[in-house]
Amino acid sequence: MDLHLSDAQATTEECAAVDSELGLPESGWQGGHRQFAVTRAAFNGDVRGRRHRLLPVLHAVQRHIGWISPGALNYVALRLDVAPAEVHGVASFYEMLSLQPRPPVVARVCDDIACITRGSDKLCAELEGLLGPAGSACFGGRAIWLRSQCLGLCERAPAALLSLAGRRSHERVLAPASAAAVQSLVSDAVQRRLPIEPDTLNVHASVPQADRKTEPSPWRLLRRIGQGGASTLEAYQRLGGYGGLRKALELGPEGTLRELSASKLLGRGGAAFPTAKKWEALFLQRHLLQQDSDRAHYVVCNADESEPGTFKDRILMEGDPFAVLEGMTIAAFVTGARQGYIYLRGEYPLAAERIEFAIASANESGFLGNNIVGSGLQFNIEVRRGAGAYICGEETALFNSIEGYRGEPRNKPPFPTQSGLFRQPTAVNNVETLVNVPFIIRDGGAAYACLGTESSAGTRLFCLCGHVLQPGVYEIAMGATLRQLIDLAGGVAGSGKLQAVLLGGAAGSFVSPRELDTPLTFEGTRAIEATLGSGVVMLFDDTVDLRRILLRIAGFFCHETCGQCVPCRVGVVRQQEALQRLVDGRPLGSLAQELSMLREIAQAMRDASICGLGQTASSALESALKRWSIFS
Repeated sequence: MDLHLSDAQATTEECAAVDSELGLPESGWQGGHRQFAVTRAAFNGDVRGRRHRLLPVLHAVQRHIGWISPGALNYVALRLDVAPAEVHGVASFYEMLSLQPRPPVVARVCDDIACITRGSDKLCAELEGLLGPAGSACFGGRAIWLRSQCLGLCERAPAALLSLAGRRSHERVLAPASAAAVQSLVSDAVQRRLPIEPDTLNVHASVPQADRKTEPSPWRLLRRIGQGGASTLEAYQRLGGYGGLRKALELGPEGTLRELSASKLLGRGGAAFPTAKKWEALFLQRHLLQQDSDRAHYVVCNADESEPGTFKDRILMEGDPFAVLEGMTIAAFVTGARQGYIYLRGEYPLAAERIEFAIASANESGFLGNNIVGSGLQFNIEVRRGAGAYICGEETALFNSIEGYRGEPRNKPPFPTQSGLFRQPTAVNNVETLVNVPFIIRDGGAAYACLGTESSAGTRLFCLCGHVLQPGVYEIAMGATLRQLIDLAGGVAGSGKLQAVLLGGAAGSFVSPRELDTPLTFEGTRAIEATLGSGVVMLFDDTVDLRRILLRIAGFFCHETCGQCVPCRVGVVRQQEALQRLVDGRPLGSLAQELSMLREIAQAMRDASICGLGQTASSALESALKRWSIFS
């Protein structure tokens, strides 16, 4: 796109969509009537400091119109005072935003690895017969269906997500999905007969432990969901909610940090960094060092769980949203932050609705705002919805996305505790980590540390999917074995004969049935050169062609790389090409030479990629090649 405004003009509807997010323009510099006597001054290259509204504004246009036209881009650029080329660069970065004309009804059907095990191939084939090829318009050009990356509904696979654009926009999840059900839902959307009431997935059904007669003793994070959920503030408080915050206010920031440190809580997003050390870094800057005491601090909840096979954070947000807010508020109390953000995966409409409702309720009841429960604590939370970019799960890419830039990772150091969101000190944790905090503070860090093992304390949520009898989220004390967890979920489904287990998702590792007695701890999985990652436990029976699964994983990374650094941008493409040749039985040179080249590509990506995407893009492939002779 050119670096100047084109002649394209926004329609009245497009302007209204933008204005619904930003309000009416206040001057000619923001798209209103131009008065040439008006002057303005820029500071540090920023006139109004509104660029961080870019992603929500683009969402508003997509939601109301169904796609983002050049005229809409120009109007957004004027309203936010951002160069049109940069607006275009951001809009083109995200999978869920379209810069090409698109019908108002879009059905995304997942064909990722978890859904493959549950019949997505058959589903897509039947849809082609009913609605035509994926990507082609149907119902007289008023709808379209698309194959999609993982939708985070793996326990209910195969899954579909429908969106209806317009003044009364709507999103609806269909899982498990059938071709007939998808066709019917699309037909209803085209005729705008979708029910007005919000989607209501049965969150309880995704927690099989809730139906057990004897509740497991370490069951904590899922307790309220198992008891029917706590989607209202009254229910949350009745089930012990906000007891952790009240205790934190009694202990003070230093006492709260001591309890958190005693708990030995490690981050549950995959990196396993000590949570107390992260918060302590901001606490020291604000409360002890007194350096730049007026400098803004931020708390960010990373709720962009886009790792294929992962859905635990979605379940927590849908069934226990106030727990996320309470954990963030305690973090704000410790770190001195007054503003928080929840970066929520774009494919989670029900979670977005539940979290937004919880924020509004907490504000009305004094659990958020300028004087939280009369303590003088000030803290507010905003939601930022992603738009279909796996890379935005990386914390610095997430910061860029919130700020209104392309979701590309930053070099580290500096680390987020030094220079994070808006280049200010930031504590960023994922949903599961934050939900642990209120329990830890209320019951004491030492009690939490007694669960699990010396190096892996507490409980852990695992997402079981694929060929397992009872897919869903399970909570166990760290240290239970992989075999015990699979047995807890009813055992192997499909043919009943286990071929492989994928731990940690697409960026994780395959393990064989011989390794089922591995303890599910950070140290236990490291011993077999695997990882817990985001908690994915995906089972494959002996009917699955692992070569195809590996090729799908390679295609996922090829699709999701941000392209910023050469090792990843080129490496994932070459990896996919080499795998395709191996699957087709046409290696370059000998089989040994092709496999050797794959290992060299993997090493280059690990050594030189900026972020974890490139560094782990070959992990699943290498683990499979190590354990099985897949291509021989």
